[in-house]
Amino acid sequence: MAEPGRNRPLVIKRKKVIQGGGHHGGAWKVAYADFVTAMMAFFLLLWLVNVTTEEQREGIAEYFAPAVPLSPTSGGGDGMFGGDKMSAPDNMLAGSGDVPAPPDADSGTPPDASAADRAAEAAALASLADALLGRSGESERMDELLQHVVTRLTDEGLIVEIFARPGAPIFDGAGAEPLPVLREIVGLTAELARMVTNDVGIDAHLPARSVLLARNPVWEVSSDRADAVRRLLEDGGLDPGRVHRLTGHADRSPLADDPSAPRNDRVEIIFLRRH
Repeated sequence: MAEPGRNRPLVIKRKKVIQGGGHHGGAWKVAYADFVTAMMAFFLLLWLVNVTTEEQREGIAEYFAPAVPLSPTSGGGDGMFGGDKMSAPDNMLAGSGDVPAPPDADSGTPPDASAADRAAEAAALASLADALLGRSGESERMDELLQHVVTRLTDEGLIVEIFARPGAPIFDGAGAEPLPVLREIVGLTAELARMVTNDVGIDAHLPARSVLLARNPVWEVSSDRADAVRRLLEDGGLDPGRVHRLTGHADRSPLADDPSAPRNDRVEIIFLRRH
């Protein structure tokens, strides 16, 4: 006799398992949160660019990529967006080679001279050069003197260069005694120097000489020539307090291709820029 239930059909029920929960998963929420965060940062950046000044934006950029050494004290301001650039003089590390030199207390020039001040100074120096070279045509003697003079306006200041010409030296021999042509030119320069208040520097250069000496005194001679020009300027009325420096370059800075050419025998009176 057959056991009860032996011939019943076998039914297999298969259950489908969906990995990750299907549309009920949460991975999309993480991606959406990252997107919202990025958009918030982007609009915050746009707002900052809109409300800050150019100088403040430079300060923010220098904070993330500083190009200069910083002082240990903070350069921040009292309130929002009141900070300053890291390159401001008060925020620089003392002793660094990139730190600008402090302004000369005697010059009376503020450290933050405006572009208008610099332009006014350049115009005044250019007027001085024009006044000197404008004497050409007054007399035959003046034309002869000005053949020894060139002027140029540089970043350092107005340079009045007085040089020797072939057969027309400006010093007596190889020494430091000025000849009349140099005395007259320096005297005229001292007279016109009253047009400006800039300090003065004096450089002296020598041509190379073929001398067979154990000791060639080119440094002493060039220094003595610079000092001789200083005395001529002061005799012509220049305030001695305006003389800022004297430099003897010996024969180290020739202008002509031939180091021994008379053109290398020169002195430079430099009206130094304050700005």
